[in-house]
Amino acid sequence: MPTPIQIGPLTLASPVLMAPMTGISDLPFRRLVARFGAGLIFSEMIASPQLLAETAKTRRQARFDAASRPWAVQLAGTEPAVLAEAARYVVDRGADLVDLNFGCPAKLVVGKAAGSALMRDEALAGRILEAVVQAVPVPVTLKMRLGWDDHSRNVATIARIAEEAGIRMLTVHGRTRCQLFKGAADWAAVAEVKAAVGLPVVVNGDITDAATAARALALSGADGVMVGRGACGRPWLLDRIRRALDGAGEPAEPTPDEMLAIVLEHHAAMLEHYGHDLGLRHARKHLAWYLAALPGGAGLARRVNQLDDAAAVVATLREIYATAAETEPALAA
Repeated sequence: MPTPIQIGPLTLASPVLMAPMTGISDLPFRRLVARFGAGLIFSEMIASPQLLAETAKTRRQARFDAASRPWAVQLAGTEPAVLAEAARYVVDRGADLVDLNFGCPAKLVVGKAAGSALMRDEALAGRILEAVVQAVPVPVTLKMRLGWDDHSRNVATIARIAEEAGIRMLTVHGRTRCQLFKGAADWAAVAEVKAAVGLPVVVNGDITDAATAARALALSGADGVMVGRGACGRPWLLDRIRRALDGAGEPAEPTPDEMLAIVLEHHAAMLEHYGHDLGLRHARKHLAWYLAALPGGAGLARRVNQLDDAAAVVATLREIYATAAETEPALAA
């Protein structure tokens, strides 16, 4: 059983963390995952210049639930001074932890020399880490990849720079930037980071159930696991993994009736957070992930997601899950 992760003054109740995911880890999703016992849940990646400009998008991204703590905010950017100011901005508004993004592989992000592109400039990476650590009184953590490509796997070097700068925890996705999300995550490569520093290390990538979490921990020697895409449509997954790692065994997957309650709660929260029209659009991907657990899920998602009225969506979801309850006692894992 993994030991508790200590990040400065913060002691995590679970070694199973929820990844920051752009367009997914909004406040409604974070609240739902928090209810299922994640050790730490990160905001979506927030662009620092836009955050300081207080755009409508970044104001939504930076909302948090005071009842769900610790509040961890992930920031992206390329300028040390701007990132430091953005860190002060979120800490002044209640953030308990600031995470820096050196891992996003998206073309739009790396094209601006941010995200995983920062791993190609170790000097700039060091200046960013030092600036943010010195700017705020809360722990600063770092999420990164193995490197830019297989010819420049410098994750251990960046890890040592981060430790020297005062970073308090490292999360490593077991792929290079050029792999994007292709192939398999190399959990064993994360062991190099664990050997290089004395910081807590969290392994990330392809962790979709208790078995993959246990194997990732064994191969990496990491202190915890971070779940990303595997929790889409399964916000209860982190609790299942935690229980299994604790030796308690995985609880059963939700029944259709239980899942319906979760789906309706999530859908209503999306409408409240974004407003009716924008909320419907943002909820569609989540509904597709939920419905994927049912036979014919793709077709069911198309049926629901062509509706443009919230009441009609809710009525159709009730019908779908009532039918599933008659045929499926529990949804497939």
